[in-house]
Amino acid sequence: MTPRTAEAAQVEEANQAFYDAVERSDLDGLEELVLTGPLAETVSVVHPGWPVLRGRREVMRSYALIMANTEYIQFFLTDVEVAVDGDTALVTCTENILTGGPADEDGESGMGSLVGGLVVATNVFRRTPAGWRLWVHHGSPVMADGVDEDEDELGEGSA
Repeated sequence: MTPRTAEAAQVEEANQAFYDAVERSDLDGLEELVLTGPLAETVSVVHPGWPVLRGRREVMRSYALIMANTEYIQFFLTDVEVAVDGDTALVTCTENILTGGPADEDGESGMGSLVGGLVVATNVFRRTPAGWRLWVHHGSPVMADGVDEDEDELGEGSA
């Protein structure tokens, strides 16, 4: 394995650890993964539909709110691409998200209905003495309206 490939693998592991912590509602684990130190106030996140949140404190607060209000969430990552340049790494991926609400009122199912969604994400990591740490997370929802864009551009498929 070349050093460059080894670095990319380490970044991909850090990226997966980020999603694993969110899935487990492991705020302490997430705290360990988010950048600290002199750049802590430059940490930022954009959750789908949210404004930009800046500063480690605000970012961690947002994850605490999400974890407290999400009964179940699972991420299936696809299209993962990693680029490393010195002490900075960029990860782009598609988050195939499965989420569920609280149990039905009768309590028989144990969990409410499951809902799926797609989010494209950009995650920026910074190398630290403790390893790769998340600096920026930006998630944008993929809006699927059922219209094939190629057909629409050609004037076909419209009523």
